[in-house]
Amino acid sequence: MNDARQLALDLPHREALGREDFLVSDSNSAAVAAIDAWPGWPHAGLVLVGPAGSGKSHLVEVWRHRSGAKRVSCDDIEGDPDVLIGGAPAIALEDCGRGLDETAMFHLLNAAERSGTALLITGRLAPRLWGVALPDLDSRLGRLPVVEVAPPDEKLLEAIVAKLFADRQLLVDAGVLRYVVMRIERSFAAAREAVARLDRAAIEAKRPVTRALAARILSEMNGDAG
Repeated sequence: MNDARQLALDLPHREALGREDFLVSDSNSAAVAAIDAWPGWPHAGLVLVGPAGSGKSHLVEVWRHRSGAKRVSCDDIEGDPDVLIGGAPAIALEDCGRGLDETAMFHLLNAAERSGTALLITGRLAPRLWGVALPDLDSRLGRLPVVEVAPPDEKLLEAIVAKLFADRQLLVDAGVLRYVVMRIERSFAAAREAVARLDRAAIEAKRPVTRALAARILSEMNGDAG
């Protein structure tokens, strides 16, 4: 193979998911405070909402380690709710929204209340925007507190990008870091994609993440987005 580039293998990397690794700013401080308040929640459940890649999964993981919660996708709630709970002290019910099985969700909420199982429900939108048609379910969901994880502000986005590079053991110059942050969409998803692409490109080119490399990769990202 004459190409001097190194083939970038799709090997997994470990992201830091501890509470001490979650970066806090005005955009997510309310959500962090709500998670930290457990088990002293005033209700048996909490709804955590925010855009894709906003850090919801990280906060769920923090809560799971504290509560012993079982992780369940909202797409997998059919069947006997008591079997689904399976004696778990808490349930992290993720990716809920429009199109959910309303009857199954209602029975799950009832079963959790009977068994004293705490619920952390996540979704991109608040339950009032899910278009729930079942009145009893709409009422039950409406009683749960809703906490939003907002898109990151500039300061938080810079810290997130730095953390994502560190998770991949990449040393990046502060000027390059700033260059990347100023040229990506202000979202966690965009930060993750940019760092992943830069990591792969740096491996293939056998060189550090430079400004020139960042300019090329971000130009490709913007082209894909268009």
